[in-house]
Amino acid sequence: MKALVVKNTGSWYIVRTDAGDEVPCKIKGNFRLKGFRCTNPVAVGDRVEIDMRPDDTAFITKIEERRNYIIRRSSNLSKEFQILASNLDLAVLVVTLVNPATSTTFIDRFLATAEAYNVPALIAINKIDLLADDADGRALLEAVAYLYSSIGYPVIKMSTVTGEGVSELKNALQGRLSLLSGNSGVGKSSTINRLVPGAHLRVGSISDVHHTGMHTTTFSEMIDLPGGGAIIDTPGVKGFGTIDFERGEVAHYFPEIFKMSAHCKYNNCTHTHEPGCAVLEAVGDHRIAQSRYASYLSIIDDSTEGKYRKPF
Repeated sequence: MKALVVKNTGSWYIVRTDAGDEVPCKIKGNFRLKGFRCTNPVAVGDRVEIDMRPDDTAFITKIEERRNYIIRRSSNLSKEFQILASNLDLAVLVVTLVNPATSTTFIDRFLATAEAYNVPALIAINKIDLLADDADGRALLEAVAYLYSSIGYPVIKMSTVTGEGVSELKNALQGRLSLLSGNSGVGKSSTINRLVPGAHLRVGSISDVHHTGMHTTTFSEMIDLPGGGAIIDTPGVKGFGTIDFERGEVAHYFPEIFKMSAHCKYNNCTHTHEPGCAVLEAVGDHRIAQSRYASYLSIIDDSTEGKYRKPF
C-alpha cells in the first residue's frame, strides 16, 4: 500500500494513505542498515510503501525515489545528516533581524543547500513590527531584503503581530508543499497559526539571557493549508551544517558567485587567492556582498577532508 509521510515523532511515523487514512507506522529493523547514515532515514514528504499486518500494526518497507530534499549536518557527529523534508515545491526560511537575530551565515548555508538539492527558496523576514520605531533597524531590514532579492530570492517582509505580509506569504504557499524552517524563536509557530486558523501551535518565548528562541516544535509535521497546499513544520535549529559539498562545486550554489566566476582567468579557480579572479575583484568592488563571500569560505572550510569525525 502506498502512502505519504505526514509526521515524524522520532520512533513513529504517521502516514496518509491514498484513501485518506492516517496510519501509525514503524520501520523495519534492518531498514536503517541500507546505507542510511542519518538520524531519520524516513522524512516527512516521503512517498512510501507500507505493509499492514493482521494485528493492525504497520511497517514502512520502501521509500520511493525523492524528487528533492533539504538536509543539514546532524549536531550529533556520530550520525551523518538529518533530512528535514522531501519532495518540496518551496523551502521557506523564516528569519528575524532582532529578538533573536538570524545570522547571514545561517541564511546563506540554508540557501546554498536549497540550491544544491534543487529546492526553490523564499526568505520571510518576520517581526518587522519590532523595527517600526528604529531607524537603524529599518535600514538593516531594507539592506537585507535588497541583498537577497537582488540575487534572485523572493523576500517577504512580515509581522505575525500586525499581519503585514502574511497574505503575501499565503499566496506564495498556495497549492504547494513547502518546508518552513528557521532558528528557534523566529516565529514559525506564530506564522502557522496565522496561516492555518485553528492550528493553535504552542508559541515559545525568547531567552532573556541569550536572546535565542526556545524550542516549541519537537517533531516534523505536515499541516494542510486552507484552499490547497501544505507546509512542513520542523523543529527550530541553531546552526545549519552543510554536507556532501565538493569544494569545487560550492560556488555553484551561490548564484552571484557562479555568474561572476565565468570571467575568472582560470577554469578551476577557487576564488580564494588566484590572480585574475573575477569573484575576488567583485567582492573588492562590493558587487558581491562580503557577508555572502564569507559564507562561501565557511562552507569550503566545512568541505575540508577530516574536519568532521566520520560516522560509525
